[in-house]
Amino acid sequence: MRIHLQGEKVVLRDIRVEDIDTIYYWKYEAMDREHLNWNGPYKPLDPYTKEEYRALPSYQESLALVGTDAPRTELMIEIDGELKGSVGRYWISEETNWCEIGIVIYDSRYWQNGYGREAFRMWIDYLFTHMDTVRLGIGTWSGNERMIKLAAHMGMVEEARVRKARIVRGEYYDAIKMGILREEWENRE
Repeated sequence: MRIHLQGEKVVLRDIRVEDIDTIYYWKYEAMDREHLNWNGPYKPLDPYTKEEYRALPSYQESLALVGTDAPRTELMIEIDGELKGSVGRYWISEETNWCEIGIVIYDSRYWQNGYGREAFRMWIDYLFTHMDTVRLGIGTWSGNERMIKLAAHMGMVEEARVRKARIVRGEYYDAIKMGILREEWENRE
């Protein structure tokens, strides 16, 4: 089965082969790469060629899930028919059904207009509907106030703060963990 979730502002959909080049563009070639300053800026960007990037196992694994009933590890965010971001998940502890999730809108012109909020809500809904996970969480840094506000808006609560654990542009920041339990998501207003 192909995934195509229609919201009011965004579409969440399966990855396509041609999306990998678009993601590469946003990470390595675009003039607007502001998203790199917020999405894990404490990790250096690996210097891949386009060919190496296309062959990354994570993308090949995501492509292999398309057309299956398996829960996706990532979906593309489409706005006005164009790829503008992605949502993803990864296991912290598969044994205890604990996933962390994330979102990135590559094109900064689409920040602060509700696109990310809608996409993140749809992603959480999708995961709690299609997986047995008992909790979803995020990991970010204290300087990423937009992500912290987005997670809180979704009902996530701060569960851990590791002080001065991240260095971003020469400054120390706290590592933040936030999360929501399935029953909290299902009982939200």
